[in-house]
Amino acid sequence: MLKREVYLSRIRGFYDSDLVKILVGIRRCGKSVILNQIVDEIKEKGVEENHIIYINFELIEYEELQNYKKLNKYIKDNIKDNKMYYIFLDEIQRVDKFETVVNSLRASLKNISIFITGSNSKLLSNELSTVLSGRYVLFNIYPLIYKEFTELTKKYAKSEETFWDFVKWGGLPNRTQFTDENNIKDYLHSVFDSIILRDVVERLGLKDIVLFNLLLQYVVDTTGREFSAENIIKYLKSEGKSISTETLYVYLDALCKALIIKKIYRYDVHGKAILKTLNKYYMTDLGIAQIKNNNFEINKCFAIENVVYNELLERGYDVYIGKTKKGEIDFIATKTDEKAYFQVAYSLENESVIEREFGAYNGINDDVPKYVLSLDKKDLSRNGIIHKNIIDWLLEK
Repeated sequence: MLKREVYLSRIRGFYDSDLVKILVGIRRCGKSVILNQIVDEIKEKGVEENHIIYINFELIEYEELQNYKKLNKYIKDNIKDNKMYYIFLDEIQRVDKFETVVNSLRASLKNISIFITGSNSKLLSNELSTVLSGRYVLFNIYPLIYKEFTELTKKYAKSEETFWDFVKWGGLPNRTQFTDENNIKDYLHSVFDSIILRDVVERLGLKDIVLFNLLLQYVVDTTGREFSAENIIKYLKSEGKSISTETLYVYLDALCKALIIKKIYRYDVHGKAILKTLNKYYMTDLGIAQIKNNNFEINKCFAIENVVYNELLERGYDVYIGKTKKGEIDFIATKTDEKAYFQVAYSLENESVIEREFGAYNGINDDVPKYVLSLDKKDLSRNGIIHKNIIDWLLEK
């Protein structure tokens, strides 16, 4: 089993904290594995089994605990003394009013440490923020990044064949159990269907699934490109479907809340402000994109851009599109007092492409590190702009 140290290292300092630890991520990205690894580490510290309360709400034996009052009683009945108890509530979004339970436990018991996971942004809702009012710490959990993928599969990390396998089929951990592409597709379809059925269709009460699938298809096929509601509406009309702008945004919001796609905003490099218009969408997992993609070959450039975006998120950065006076930079990554610019290209195959990618930084005279990432093996760094091979960059610490 792959130890996801990148997350454990961030969470360890909170093991005994009274803050509620919230792990949020798309279904099957490995949240339960991380919870179990936390349990193992707590046991290694000498915590007894009967001081660990672990409830997985996807298991039928805990179905009756989806009633919030029964859940509250069950937990309190299992706390027998004043020693520290560690409470793990996996996929808690299945419990209506779960935030009330969590808050009540915190208010009434001082010897507990609570960990919860969920697969949609119900855990990021205003209601939860209001009820817990700053008494929680949030960890976004993502599918495997490339380095983790190679560690888990033991595949040769420097191989472009390995890289393209990752780009094509994504980083959901369980998909690595299969080598046959049909098996991988079947698995990814099952994950996707469970997300859509539980987190989108049921919640919105959708009746026109064909319309919804067409919308998702369009978003997947235009990943990493400037978003236009007008273009989507025109596309759907050409397919014999009509949709209002309001409904369109409801559907897109549902896809974001189900954590299938992520919205990225623009940042004005010179004006130093976040812009709420002309945003883009990227896929949380490229395997899900693949089963909904019409033409993988055409979208390779955007796919590797998506890989870089996901990598930056897992490294803990806030990521934006950079707007400049002359155009845009693919990504601006910020973290506390860190900042870096990134241009991503499939290949710097000739001087015009080199000029385009490196020229994106023209007019930006700050001291922020500037990178161009591509699959080229030759170092083409120039004018203070650092060029790196994408695979080498992904394998860095």
